[in-house]
Amino acid sequence: MKLLGGHDEKPAKPAARGGSSSVDTLIGSQTEIRGDVVFAGGLHVDGHIKGRVMAEAEVDAFLSISESGHIEGDISVPKVTVNGQIKGNLHAAGKVTLAPKARITGNVYYKVLEMQPGAQVNGQLLHESATEAPPALADQSQPGGANVVEVGEARRNQLIT
Repeated sequence: MKLLGGHDEKPAKPAARGGSSSVDTLIGSQTEIRGDVVFAGGLHVDGHIKGRVMAEAEVDAFLSISESGHIEGDISVPKVTVNGQIKGNLHAAGKVTLAPKARITGNVYYKVLEMQPGAQVNGQLLHESATEAPPALADQSQPGGANVVEVGEARRNQLIT
């Protein structure tokens, strides 16, 4: 296992296909990171991140947030399992699993959603179609409650109620 940029003698194995993912990086419960985190493979968070969390353009990237894990910032990943707290928008290109102790304050953009009893979302659940590109992480607020979200070169207006 590689811990926060440490080096293994063997290269990390890519995450297994078919649903199970391996953890390549662990952020321990006594660790706080201030700044953006960009990762590949599997990232497991037991600690606290204050900043955006983004997966590299890798199909099998996976984020898991334990009951003690906290992220304050927007997240953009292919697959995620949450049992901790998120304060920010969550963008998942694939599956979102919300375990019973998941607490999200922000919007959840998903293609597949599994929400277990007890999980809480204080925001909107927004399904992303297969042909629609995910919104950018940095929404620019507009007067009147509308947000402009850049998607490539196109712009899309969303009315937040």
